[in-house]
Amino acid sequence: MEKRTVLVVEDNPDNLDLIRYLMETAGYQVYTAEDGRQALEQAQQRRPDFMLLDLTIPEIDGWDLARQLKAGADTAHIFIIALTGHAMPGDRKRALESGCDAYVTKPLDTPNFVHQVETLLSKA
Repeated sequence: MEKRTVLVVEDNPDNLDLIRYLMETAGYQVYTAEDGRQALEQAQQRRPDFMLLDLTIPEIDGWDLARQLKAGADTAHIFIIALTGHAMPGDRKRALESGCDAYVTKPLDTPNFVHQVETLLSKA
């Protein structure tokens, strides 16, 4: 069976390493990007099954990146899960309106993170 692919977009190296480790340990093929431009290129080249997207990233922020991906014919299919510390009223709505399909706040619930992601993906 082919591994599902995920693009993890995170500018904090510690968070990126943690998320990569959790997803690889669960059997996913993981690609990474540290800013919005890298993420856009990776998404267009690799066409991952889904993306874990920090919204506050350099170059192109996560909100704009989600809009661009959902507008692209070859990337519109990518299921985007926002991973963010933005937990104020209205932040979830803004993320979903930008094109994110789901929303997870930081700090991550590390022991349950993969299960949480898989639950969100199962509702896609």
